[in-house]
Amino acid sequence: MMPSGAGRDDGADRPQRRRTLALHGLVGACFASGLGTAMAAVAVPWLVLELTGSAVLTGVVGFAQLAPYVLLQATAGPLVDRAGLRRSMLVGNTIAAVAIGVAAAVVAFHAAGPHAGASASASAGFWPLAVLVAVSGAARGLADAATAPLVPVVAEAARMPIERATGVYAAGNRGALLVGMPLGGALVALVGAGGVLVVDALAFCVAVVIVACVVPAVAGQPGEATGSLGLRTYAHQLAEGMRFLRTDRLLLGIVAMVAVTNLLDEALTSVLLPVWASDRGHGSAAFGLIGGALGLGALIGVMLGAWLGPRLPRWATYASCTVLSGAPPFFALAAWSSVPAVLAVAVVCGALGGVLNPIVGAVQFERIPPRMHARVLGAVKASAWVGIPFGSLLGGALAAAVGLAAALLLTGAAMLLMTLAPFVFPAWRGLDRTPPPALASS
Repeated sequence: MMPSGAGRDDGADRPQRRRTLALHGLVGACFASGLGTAMAAVAVPWLVLELTGSAVLTGVVGFAQLAPYVLLQATAGPLVDRAGLRRSMLVGNTIAAVAIGVAAAVVAFHAAGPHAGASASASAGFWPLAVLVAVSGAARGLADAATAPLVPVVAEAARMPIERATGVYAAGNRGALLVGMPLGGALVALVGAGGVLVVDALAFCVAVVIVACVVPAVAGQPGEATGSLGLRTYAHQLAEGMRFLRTDRLLLGIVAMVAVTNLLDEALTSVLLPVWASDRGHGSAAFGLIGGALGLGALIGVMLGAWLGPRLPRWATYASCTVLSGAPPFFALAAWSSVPAVLAVAVVCGALGGVLNPIVGAVQFERIPPRMHARVLGAVKASAWVGIPFGSLLGGALAAAVGLAAALLLTGAAMLLMTLAPFVFPAWRGLDRTPPPALASS
């Protein structure tokens, strides 16, 4: 017979297990939606290349998806504060699922039409696809504006150090990239790019179900922002987040560097890498494998960062890993046609880059007052992502203008110069210091 004390201890442990389950559920939902998004990151550019054969239009559809995402990241903070974090995440993922599902239906309709394969049919299929991925991108922007501020809420309930919680959260996202890109490449070969969009829509639905069932309704409830949200109040709250960001030189430096490196990374992954795989005769499977190798390395790096994060010297780790992870993939693709050689570089560079995520996440949550998380984190992410839509356009334009090899060398050189910033500017030394008391207690 179980001692009565043991039974009471088990009952007392149940609320803690539920609180921990909320964190794991949030990470699981991010993994599910990230998995579908990673597969779509393979399927959509490959689909556009099949429809049009144009690197420029491949960049255009990447812009159409990411520009609304960045816009909503920048502007959704006050809306998220009013609606609540959990509700905003549910609504955004639901809309994304519907938009991607309709995109899959449009692709199937044009593929089965009487003029399937003709140039007119290709053009007719391209523009609805661009509109629908734009809707999906806007919905994902709304959902993601709510997701990051939920992390410290559920981490505090689970009594988990913030470095570890942000590492677990980043590991879920990186794990999705690891699995999603090679899976997407394989599925494109098996069922076609349109079929992968169906899987993407289902993944968003899974994310909605997980959040609805596991993350409690009290998590991320509407906070101090109540009542009607007029235009003046909305603009004031947006401006408040941007003003805070401008006053913190370290956060501003992180955002500026990440904005440029994200732009260059997007040029690589959305245009230059699929064009490399196509031109070298490797096919969509190689595109997916290399993306998966980046994800595998990043997942390893994130897990190491989450485990060692509280003990690592932040500035030295960030500066060295940034410069070693950024430019080498560009130069490897420019120099080699061998998939195994590029895979090796991708794994190592992905790991070095993954170590950065727990550091950046911890610094943000330490320096931003909790009441302003949605507004400031939205401004941070939107500012950091502002160049991403243009990365697709840049990659397509460079590949068309100077050729693939020269485009890779130019973007790689720009990446190398940008990642030297932590060694040059004194503000980056603030990574090793605790935030000022005014920031920590605001």
